Amino acid sequence: MTATDTLEEQIAHLTRSVEDLSDVVTRQQREIDRLTRRLDLLIAREAEREYDTAGAIPLADQVPPHY
Repeated sequence: MTATDTLEEQIAHLTRSVEDLSDVVTRQQREIDRLTRRLDLLIAREAEREYDTAGAIPLADQVPPHY
């Protein structure tokens, strides 16, 4: 095996690794986006519930007393 063959083999492995990592990052970003949407929905639902049950401003929207 020549030095050129060795380098080409290493480049092929590195290229494959980069592609695999890119796929992982893409899947993770999709999952983060999905979870963010779900969290936003849960926050909105909880704020509605707090407002409906207490009739007051939801705790998350209240200004802290030191302001």
